[in-house]
Amino acid sequence: MKAIMVMFDSLNRRMLPPYGGDWTHAPNFARLAERTVTYDNAYAGSMPCMPARRELHTGRHNFLHRSWGPLEPFDDSMPELLKQHGVHTHLVSDHPHYWEDGGATYHGRYNTWEFFRGQEGDPWKGQVADPEIPEDLKKVRFGAYRQDWVNRPYMATEDRHPQTLTFDAGLEFVRTNADADQWFVQIETFDPHEPFFSHQRYKDLYPHAYDGPHFDWPDYKRVVETDGQVAHARYEYGALLSMCDHSLGRVLDTMDELGLWDDTLLIVNTDHGLLLGEKGWWGKSVQPWFNELVHLPLFVWDPRHGTAGERRSSLVQTIDIAPTLLDYFAVDTPPDTQGAPLPVADDTPAREAALFGIHGGHVNVTDGRYVYMRAPADAANSPLEEHTLMPTHMRGRFTPAELADLELAEPFGFTKGVRTLRMPGRSFFNPYAHGTLLFDLSADPEQRSPLTDDAVELRMAGLLVELMRANEAPPSQYERLGLPAEGPVTEEHLLVGAQREQAARTAQPLPRAEDYPEGRYSLRTPMAVLVSDPVAVEILRRHLPGVVDSELLQILGPTPLLDVAAMSGGLVPPPDLRRVAEELAEL
Repeated sequence: MKAIMVMFDSLNRRMLPPYGGDWTHAPNFARLAERTVTYDNAYAGSMPCMPARRELHTGRHNFLHRSWGPLEPFDDSMPELLKQHGVHTHLVSDHPHYWEDGGATYHGRYNTWEFFRGQEGDPWKGQVADPEIPEDLKKVRFGAYRQDWVNRPYMATEDRHPQTLTFDAGLEFVRTNADADQWFVQIETFDPHEPFFSHQRYKDLYPHAYDGPHFDWPDYKRVVETDGQVAHARYEYGALLSMCDHSLGRVLDTMDELGLWDDTLLIVNTDHGLLLGEKGWWGKSVQPWFNELVHLPLFVWDPRHGTAGERRSSLVQTIDIAPTLLDYFAVDTPPDTQGAPLPVADDTPAREAALFGIHGGHVNVTDGRYVYMRAPADAANSPLEEHTLMPTHMRGRFTPAELADLELAEPFGFTKGVRTLRMPGRSFFNPYAHGTLLFDLSADPEQRSPLTDDAVELRMAGLLVELMRANEAPPSQYERLGLPAEGPVTEEHLLVGAQREQAARTAQPLPRAEDYPEGRYSLRTPMAVLVSDPVAVEILRRHLPGVVDSELLQILGPTPLLDVAAMSGGLVPPPDLRRVAEELAEL
């Protein structure tokens, strides 16, 4: 028995030909669908990168108990379980988060692993002098942007791109071990995650007229760019997607050449999608987790069944991948696992509803037709708690101040009798401003018109609480969301109607800078300049108190007011920003 998993990051389902994508060049994804089972209702669980990978290892949701972080001492890791049962597990990846503080325990669960550097501002090449950066990017805000331009010259040709090197190494493992048995290789590339850095032959697939600034790395924020910039960024994503398609084709070619379809499981998947201007948003994490982000592409070939060219409508999730691989290699699934093997031979229903979200954000549930996004019951978004024995953020450790108020919590059922550290959590953006949302995907597949329907909300809130209880959600989550930890959900717990007005205000598009007159100050004025003027500060504090008094200013001082508003998630309601623009222009 052999298995290959090809994993992409931020792979958009809607842009792939098997899912209706009609403008991207991705013939190998079309070819893949002919050789596999294609899943029409695959959903993410915990987001973003490392929370999703914890689910890949454990088959359990991450986001209700903790934020981004390593595997826990009590976690059952799928590749480690395979390793313990005689299956050689190998990871090849260019995903930089595996080698940061917040992902440091994942790669060690495999027998062997390889890593290729250079993606997304990876602190790789040391250069003291400033790199050559396009003129329009001279005012780079974050260190990762500068480092990205230090790294790019070392990836100047396609054969030196980390994605290419990752697939080179993965296919080397496959060729070396083609005649062996009992192995699993995970070929995982960071692409098409931003920045959308690809080579010219892929850009040439998307000819278009563009004379704007260099733009292949959108921030996570509201769209305030021109329509031309938005279209250009999408084409840059499309070019990188086509490079991913080429790499996928190399895997399919190798399986054909070596005759691996007879005895090799193939899974092609991703962790989440990415918004590219849809609904007026870039990126992820700072807005509700719309279907563009959580409704995923998924393809599986299982030689035990030989089913190809078919589709499955069963509701499946990321947590089902670990049980699928364990089942394939006849390894018992740990009792703590919540997922189940993916239905391949037929369309047997996997679950009634799927839970998904990010720590401190909306807690969401879908039954395949409706999507219910539960916001906090009040603006404080509290209590929010971390439960972990690995107090580590993405690129750093928890500070002593964050650990000052820690307590030992009682064990959860999945912690194997171990008590976790419990401490106050944090969420950079507060989902309260977006309100609690309910969508009917059959009538509104693009999620543009939230429903107010008490009967549907009551049913969906009941499903949500049922799944939270099955996940042993801590009491703080029920309190934060205004839901009962015990007993039934009733009409008094409903929030869609009560939060409809704030949700509608936040959903409005931000104004464009060019729509307002230029005075001494405007929407283009850097925040550091505005907060140095007491009169301007008074205007900001009157209409946007959350911006003036937030930690955003600590990192976004040189940034224009409009961009700060765009990056603030729901912190800046568009009507309030318009009033600020008008009053600033009068100064």
